[in-house]
This record gives sequence, structure tokens and C-alpha cells, in this order.
Amino acid sequence: MKKQNNGFKIGCIVLFLGMTIWYLFPTVQWTLEQRHIDDMPEAERVTYLDENRERLQNLQARSLSLGLDLQGGMYVTLEVGVAQLIHELAGDFADDSLEDIINTANERSMEQRTDFITEFVNEFESRDPNAMLSRYYRSDAENITRRSTNSEVEEYLRGQRSSAVERAMEIIRTRVDRFGVTEPSILQQGNSRLVVELPGVDDEQRVRDLLRGTARLEFRLTPNADEISNARDQIIQYFEEQAEEENGNNPLLEVLNPQARSQYVVGFAAGPDTARVNQLIFQDEVLSLLPRNSTLMWGATPFAQDRGLDLFELISVRSQVEMTGDIVSEARVAFDPNTNAPEVSMTMDSEGTRRWARITGANIGRPVAIVLDGYVYSYPNVRSKITGGRSSISGMGGLQEAEDLVNILLSGALPAPLEIIEERTVGATLGEASIKAGFYSVMFGLLIVALFMIAYYHVGGGIADLALTLNIIFILGILAAFNATLTLPGIAGIVLTIGMAVDANVLIFDRIREELRAGKTLRASIDNGYSNAMSAIIDANVTTFFVAVILFSFGVGPIKGFAITLMAGIASSLFSAIVITRVIVDYLTREKTSSISFG
Repeated sequence: MKKQNNGFKIGCIVLFLGMTIWYLFPTVQWTLEQRHIDDMPEAERVTYLDENRERLQNLQARSLSLGLDLQGGMYVTLEVGVAQLIHELAGDFADDSLEDIINTANERSMEQRTDFITEFVNEFESRDPNAMLSRYYRSDAENITRRSTNSEVEEYLRGQRSSAVERAMEIIRTRVDRFGVTEPSILQQGNSRLVVELPGVDDEQRVRDLLRGTARLEFRLTPNADEISNARDQIIQYFEEQAEEENGNNPLLEVLNPQARSQYVVGFAAGPDTARVNQLIFQDEVLSLLPRNSTLMWGATPFAQDRGLDLFELISVRSQVEMTGDIVSEARVAFDPNTNAPEVSMTMDSEGTRRWARITGANIGRPVAIVLDGYVYSYPNVRSKITGGRSSISGMGGLQEAEDLVNILLSGALPAPLEIIEERTVGATLGEASIKAGFYSVMFGLLIVALFMIAYYHVGGGIADLALTLNIIFILGILAAFNATLTLPGIAGIVLTIGMAVDANVLIFDRIREELRAGKTLRASIDNGYSNAMSAIIDANVTTFFVAVILFSFGVGPIKGFAITLMAGIASSLFSAIVITRVIVDYLTREKTSSISFG
């Protein structure tokens, strides 16, 4: 009877151990490969990586993943601009009253950390209990009409927010995949936040630009050159009169040079002065001096330098958007044949081609501004009607910027702006130090527990130590099998599991000692010891497992990593403490004359 049971148990142990070795073998191979590559001379290393790129990528993909805190990288929390989304959903129905309600609700939700849409509806109804939200929001697809109740509109807005967050997550995932990050983690947190973990990334500014860029590509016309010239003169005169009243200098001319290189440019300023120019220009009195239906936008890249400072142009463009980036069907990096500077070449779909031909045909000799995320990348003059549906964005800061822009355009435009509200960077050196600290903590904990078990339970303690060692190997195997990521909190989970695993053996061995002191035989004491301790062991581990499930369900990042390791550790420790130790104990006491010490 015993031999049959142990045969099944031994089979399970062999199977479990074989699977663990199978899943951990790529990790061992990858570790050895990394050491081999690090020891190579630079030239030989490049050749080796080129020749074995596919094999190494496959090996890395199958090896145990290390978390952000162990290999370095960036942790970014983004928040979708729900307030702007709600404003844009109103479209042409939006007015000053709606904007004021949105601003008030946004401030309150940020101060009190409450839901924005709830605050928005409450604020709207508090101003006029009989007012209908359907005054601002309509949707044929969602059956939102003029007669829809406020509750129906509120439900519609919540649905739009959820869709926007899901769409933003898909776009961010596409951008990150194209960026080349291995095994990124992108999760939704709450109603409007995204948590992005990018292991191995060290170019922080590039990642910020990549994540935040809304990719709102627009094509705009410009006012007539004479209108811009007149507006420039009137604006300068406006500040001149202010200066005379205050007996000072013209504040605008102190930061903005009106001697522009193009008649469609109001002036230019050094990078540090652009904020001051915005403060002066973007006032209602000044904006009213601009040509009708026009606005001002800064150039995306500097056109020159003066005494080490980059100079940016302030360009006048029409408020009306002629086309958006929705019509772009293909984008790629190209190079200007004259300057060899990188640029982004775009191909439009059939609808975009038709509209682009109409726009360029009607504006020959005038510039068309190509605007991305509120900045003018270029404003080339139209020389002839363009019928091929092709255009390009010049003014790139370099090849890398052009590649990132292609990535953003192909990934699509974000449904609402994203704001970075939390950012942490872990350096590779710190990650390596974390690995060493985690390794030493596990080894130190294992050594202390092993010595105590041997000293207190003698041979039984040695058996428990063997099971404990196998337990750690099993945990790593489980993590590798399920493509889980080992993090620093995960290592803490392993250390905690060491204590829980040995706790089960303490219960069993103490029950055996009690049975022996009661005068029972060794065989009977072992049987009773395992069976009597079982309920307490199961209760403790099942309870902890449920806690780990809750942490995994509601936690993010490090907490989730800790929960995964803890769940794997509980399953593994139960197996090793109950099954493995019992098989060894039965083997050592298989003869009637056999003896084993439990202290």
C-alpha cells in the first residue's frame, strides 16, 4: 500500500523536477551566453551578435524575465486627459459655460481625488437642476438625442472614457513595441490611468516624447501675407503704447524679433524667451489684432542659433484645420535629396489624396502648414497641384526623431492627451545591486533556517532542508513556465516562502515527536504526525494563498510581482513539505529496524 502511494508520489516529483529543469534551462543558457558575450572583444562581439541574433532573441524570450527593479528601466504612470475628452465630445455645442463647468469639476476631482465625470454631472446639475446634458452631447451611434436624460448622457460619457482609455492603451502598446522594448508591461489603473514599465530603457526624454505625443497631425492654411504684416505692426504698436504709458521699453520687442525670414512669420525668439512671448501674446486684446480666423503657433525645431541659443519662429496659421492625420495610410523615413536631412514621407488614402489635390490646387504659391501636436513642423509653399497623395514633414531634429515620428503616426492618434503624473527610473547599476542584495538575502535566510532545522530536528531537519532547496528551484521553474517576471518584491516573496515552507515541516516533526513521546512506534508516529498536522498546514497556506490572489487582483507593479511569487511559493512549498519529505522519510524507515532522529 505504502509502496504504491510512494510510487505515484515519486513519479510526481520526477515529473515536476523534469518540467522545472526544462523551463529553467533557457535561463541558464541565456546567463552563460551573456557572460560569454561580455568577455568578447568589441569587434568580435558585434559579429557574434549579428550571426546569432535570432537564436539569442529566442533564448531571451524563453528565459526567466527580470523586473524593472532588477535590470533597470523606466516606470511611468500616465493619466488620460478626461476633461479635454469631455470638452471635445461636445464639439460645436461647447460654450463658455460648459468650459467653466469642466474646469471646476476637474479642479475638484483633483483636490478631492474623486471621479471626474461624477463631479462634472454634479456641478452641471447644481447650477441648474432642470438643465439637460443632452444640450451639449449627441451621438446617433449611442442613441443620445436631445431628449436623452442626464443619466443616459452620463452613462454615454463613461463609456466614451473607457473607450478612450482602452484605445490609448492599445496605441501606447503599439508605440512601445515599435520602440523595441523587450517585454514591456502596460496596465490600466483605475478609470483613467495607465502604468507603463519599460525594462532596459535609459533614454528618458525619448520615452517621454514617445508616450505623450498625441500625434494630432493637421494641415492648415495661412492668412495672407499682408494681413500678417498689418497684424504684426498693430501688435507692436499695442505694446509700444503700453511702454509709453509706463515710460519703459516695448516688452514684446525685448523677447521677440519681428525681422522674420518669411512673410508668414510674425517673429522669432530664443527658446528661453518663448514662455514670455506666450505670456504677452496670448491675451484676448492682443489675439483680437490677428487676422480673422487665425492663430499663432511656434515652430517645432529651431531654424537658427544666436549666441548658443536656439531660435524659434512664431508662425501665423488659420484656425480651421483643412485635413487631419486620419488620412495618412503610410509613413516612412526618407532623406531630403538636396540636404540629405531626414524627413518623414507620408502617403495619403484615396479620400486624403482627393482633398490634398483640391487644397494644393486652390492654394498655389501659398504655404500649407504641417502641424503636429500644436507645433508647426514645416510650412512649404505649394508650387503646383499635388495629385499623388504624397507629402513630407521636414525639420526633424535627426534620424531618431524621424523614426519616432513615423512610429507615432503609424500607431495612430491618441483619443485624448496623456499626462505623465509619476515617473521613476532605475539604473542598470542599481538593478544589478538589487539582484546581488536579493541573492544574498535568499542565501542568508536559507542558511540560517537550514542550520536551525538540523540543530533542532537532526536528520528530520536535513530532510526539510533538502525539500526547502528544491522548493526554491520549483518556484523559479513555475515563474519561468508562466512567463512571470521576477522582481525585487518577488524575491521578498521567495524569502517569505522559505519561512512558510519550513513552518509546515516544524508542525509535522513536532507532531511526530509528540507521538514518539506517547510511546508509539516510529512508523505509527510518522503516519499520525503527517495526518494530524495536515489540517493546520492546509488552513495556513490556503488563507495566505487567498491573500495573494487579492493582492494580484487589485495590486499593480511590484505588489503584483510579490503576489505571483507568493502564490507560486505556496503551491511549491506544500508539495515539497508534504510530498517530498514524506517520500524521503518513508524511504529511510522502509525497514522495521530503521531509525531516524527528529530531535
